[in-house]
Amino acid sequence: MRAQSLDALRGFAIIMMVLSGTIAAGVLPNWMSHCQVPPATGFDPSIYGITWVDLVFPFFLFAMGAAFPFSIGSKLERGESKLKLSLSALGRCFRLVYFAVFIAHVYPWNMFGGLQNPLVWCLCIFSFILMFGMYLRFPWNIKPWLRFAIEFGSYAIGLIMMIWIDTRKAGTLSLNLYDNNIIILLLGIMAFFATVIYIFTRCSVLARLGVLPFIMAILLSKDCADSWQQWLFYYTPARWLFQFHFLKYLFIVLPGTVAGQFIKDWITEKNSINALSSANDSKIMKLLIPINVLLLLLSNLWGLYTRELVANFVISIALVASLFYCANVCGSNRKLFLNLARWGAYFLILGLFFEAYEGGIRKDDSTYSYYFVTSGLAFYCLIGFVMLCDVLKYDKIMSPLTMAGKNPMIAYVGTSIFIMPVLQLLHILPWMLENMTTRAIPGFLYGVILTSLDVLIAMYFTKIKWFWRT
Repeated sequence: MRAQSLDALRGFAIIMMVLSGTIAAGVLPNWMSHCQVPPATGFDPSIYGITWVDLVFPFFLFAMGAAFPFSIGSKLERGESKLKLSLSALGRCFRLVYFAVFIAHVYPWNMFGGLQNPLVWCLCIFSFILMFGMYLRFPWNIKPWLRFAIEFGSYAIGLIMMIWIDTRKAGTLSLNLYDNNIIILLLGIMAFFATVIYIFTRCSVLARLGVLPFIMAILLSKDCADSWQQWLFYYTPARWLFQFHFLKYLFIVLPGTVAGQFIKDWITEKNSINALSSANDSKIMKLLIPINVLLLLLSNLWGLYTRELVANFVISIALVASLFYCANVCGSNRKLFLNLARWGAYFLILGLFFEAYEGGIRKDDSTYSYYFVTSGLAFYCLIGFVMLCDVLKYDKIMSPLTMAGKNPMIAYVGTSIFIMPVLQLLHILPWMLENMTTRAIPGFLYGVILTSLDVLIAMYFTKIKWFWRT
């Protein structure tokens, strides 16, 4: 059982993440960067608001949670033990943490010798190939011992590479684990904690979300001197690996599990009657849903960035009401859309109520308003993708999103350790950097070209069923 809408949401998040990292942000308006990191001044936590760039990571986290009922929930239904699934979650955490450390070491700008060194770019391409040995879910039958040998050997070669790279940079034998990709590291930590919580609360949404106030209590009590809450907040077995404040992203992942269960139940019910939509449903109302979702996203990005908070609140309420009306007349899909709309409205409006707390919504350092608003918007974005992918079935139009969403880790690293090195060795990248990154429109087009090539790579490996197992 698979929901194309979840793949589309995941693909949308990963593609926007790649685009935000490749556009020439320094020559574009500030709203094309993270809100708290305007190109002209760098990190400034006194700035409040969010941009589209600030939505991509929480949307990816939300999609991760939404996949749990399909992957972990299905295994629990088949009778797999909670202990086995918890150990599997620990293994997934290890793979993602290793991924985070490895890719940070083999980014071309992090290696020795400078970007003009051909060895650096060749090492990047070799690293991309090596990661297939680490993460490939083999599409053909091979003997278990050979599978293990390929995976273990690839991890070992990767470890040797990282030690060699760090030793070349530091001048002494070393391995700097603090040199890691924080986004993937956080995904690994969330994969473990969220999975364990989901395993033991699968039958109770109340119990699952009931974990969140306890995490909030520790976060709010961290400055209480000599308290056990303060000790717990600052305790860590390894600071490079885990800090308690990482758990704040459970405020996004766990609501995602609720959305995923709604979609799984809907697909199960619809499959039982061999239909995913009714011919009597109004196509106009179907199309109004993704249009309303887009307007809701744009309204909140505009209102929260420009600090037109009252106007944004009023517009958001109106658009939410419009979405409720459209969902209510969607016939056979009414139950699903109303469920997603109710939960989305709850989190979005809660986030807007929290907006003034901590000075205003902000990704860095993230605020409670940020968690709730992005969760609410993710619910609504998922509604739009359900309509486009699972109901209207615009497969060809949505295929770049859905296919990239099925291979998100290839899409995440494809640009930096494969496409850019190849273009550099072909002497194309230097021309692009010189001629396309000094003005706004070419600077944006530069990112679009790199992102498009990255999506094509991800789509190709998805088409031949070479998936990275994370």
